[in-house]
Amino acid sequence: MTATPAEARQGLKSSSMSNLTLILIKIAYLAVLWLFVLMAVGVIRTDLFGQSKKKTKKKPRPSARPAPRRARSSAQQPRPQRQRRNDPTVLAVTQGPLSGTTVDLASQPILIGRAPDSTLVITDDYASGRHARVYSDNGRWFVEDLNSTNGTYLGQQKLNRPQPITVGQPIRIGKTVLELRK
Repeated sequence: MTATPAEARQGLKSSSMSNLTLILIKIAYLAVLWLFVLMAVGVIRTDLFGQSKKKTKKKPRPSARPAPRRARSSAQQPRPQRQRRNDPTVLAVTQGPLSGTTVDLASQPILIGRAPDSTLVITDDYASGRHARVYSDNGRWFVEDLNSTNGTYLGQQKLNRPQPITVGQPIRIGKTVLELRK
């Protein structure tokens, strides 16, 4: 049996249509593959170098703004606030590569991460460049995850907002465990 010229043309059209469809599928697959690669590179760059300045625009916290200064007479000078007996004095690393390291607690926040400008530089593979911060607000200490890749844990709970911390409560960042101490 031989095919008529009309049947041969129909077969040629259907094979060229399927070739075009196959080429479009290949192009779409490559586009999705490149999109995945570019996203992975972006995540790695953010993890190593931190977020760019454009992305980190946040509203300043009311407690972070300095209070306006007023002129005071010498009789109205405030007394320096005394350290209370149960207040923590250091942030100590209890587990991990930096075990035994302590950071004195001051009024400034403690930035924790792999970035060289962090207050506590952790060389943990599971820590982000700017992973978490520990800060004081009205005499209470808080820990906040800074949108890290692997998260920050307070005890067994993964942080999704700033949480108050107490003396002896474990803060886990990757394989590193920290706690407040007196």
